[in-house]
Amino acid sequence: MKTDIILAGVGGQGILSIATILGAAALEENLYLKQAEVHGMSQRGGDVQSNLRISSNPIHSDLIPLGGADLIVSLEPMEALRYVQYLSKEGWVVTNTNPFVNIDNYPQMEEVEKELKALPNVVAFNMDEKAKELLSPRSSNMILLGAASPFIDIAPEQIEVAIRKVFGRKGEKIVEANVKAFHAGRDIAMSKK
Repeated sequence: MKTDIILAGVGGQGILSIATILGAAALEENLYLKQAEVHGMSQRGGDVQSNLRISSNPIHSDLIPLGGADLIVSLEPMEALRYVQYLSKEGWVVTNTNPFVNIDNYPQMEEVEKELKALPNVVAFNMDEKAKELLSPRSSNMILLGAASPFIDIAPEQIEVAIRKVFGRKGEKIVEANVKAFHAGRDIAMSKK
């Protein structure tokens, strides 16, 4: 088993929380894990990217080569497209379609959507809108994690345990909102898979 994941987004969206949860779940399943993070100006809405490699065998490098990613997971559609050259031919892109417009020359959304639709394996929907429907607007990242979970070789129950651990200190209400968001995202992805 091997899953190479590029996590991408904008600072403050919760991409690194996803990496922490997946890392905790992988370790509980006795899997090997390597992670490399690149932080842009995250406090000012800069790009944040993480290479997360999970395997049943030892991993020798923490960086994913071009064409080697099994999955690109992004909370921002343009950030997903930024890393497409890393995606394997069979790889999947799971992304939020709601843009975080943080630069003057942000492309027109029609162009971004056209490029996403041209990819062979994509799950793309407005995760921020879904989070608001769940009355949990800050849980878009857990919806994203849920939508990505069918493409990751870790049992969803184990990911839920990790969500409970990571958010446990924030109280039961926050834990349950994040678990609910995770399952909502997973249900959407399963219906599109």
